[in-house]
Amino acid sequence: MITAKKVSENLLKIRNQGPLVHNITNFVVMNNTANALLSIGASPVMAHAPEEMENMAGIASALVINIGTLSNKWIEGMVIAGKTASKRGIPIVLDPVGAGATSFRTQTCHKIIQECSPTIIRGNASEIMALISDDVKTKGVDSTESSDKAVELAKTLSNETGAVVSISGPVDFITNGDQVLSIKNDIPLMPKVTGMGCTASALTGAVAAVCPTPIEAAATGMALMAVAGEMTMPQAQGPGTFQMHFLDALFQMGEAEVLKYLQL
Repeated sequence: MITAKKVSENLLKIRNQGPLVHNITNFVVMNNTANALLSIGASPVMAHAPEEMENMAGIASALVINIGTLSNKWIEGMVIAGKTASKRGIPIVLDPVGAGATSFRTQTCHKIIQECSPTIIRGNASEIMALISDDVKTKGVDSTESSDKAVELAKTLSNETGAVVSISGPVDFITNGDQVLSIKNDIPLMPKVTGMGCTASALTGAVAAVCPTPIEAAATGMALMAVAGEMTMPQAQGPGTFQMHFLDALFQMGEAEVLKYLQL
């Protein structure tokens, strides 16, 4: 069960604790996700060199692994960081960007899941479905499936991996294999701005750092995106102004805004 009160409480925890979130993420979104984390009160670090992974994962409060721009060196760093974080018991969020588009991406996701045991797997419907079914293909990094169609396969993925699975879409679904939560805010401009899913994963990592319940953390991460999106829409004239005002919305968000805009 997720409520506006729990979302507000978790946001306040982030602002009070300022958790360090280690992001191994792609070139496209580094600036966006770092600013989003700063806007909600978290402390971002973007680091991917294998040589510093043990040290970085050793001081972070959460690890976010995003496979958007892959190379063998990056994968090596992801696995080292993931194993270190797993040993320390800190939460790991995996964003399987483009899973299903190429076998390299899908196989990399399976490797990280097997070796690092992520706490939360967060992606769009096609990405989540591709981790279970070879029949699902992704159009680049864009979903070809609706989020509601992915729920049953997401339950299977959760039961097989032990991770909470978070699916973004017009309705967001979050499951631990048994319970299913939903966030029903549909923000039409959000898919027009690159990196919004990656931002959702980064925010989910920040929440997971302060919230001991993975399903609540995953739902809160998506709720923060939804509320900020609702706050932004009246001011946005298109994707460019949406992106600018979205960061301000994250910074300005409080309990009143969560209560006003969150649709469960």
